Amino acid sequence: MATQIPATGFLRLHQILEFFPISKSAWWKGCATGRYPKPLKLGPRTTVWRAEDIRAFIENAGQAEVNHE
Repeated sequence: MATQIPATGFLRLHQILEFFPISKSAWWKGCATGRYPKPLKLGPRTTVWRAEDIRAFIENAGQAEVNHE
């Protein structure tokens, strides 16, 4: 993939969806149910996720997939 997750910082939704082949609404529903990391509001129209949380989520999802095989 061309885009890499930074070690620290924030990611916007469009950046996250480059790693997950799902719709925006599916991502938001997953955030609401606790399946995906919680977002942070930086302003009235700015929502971000911690890069560390997304990286950990990807690593944990990979581990869960290995454990299910």
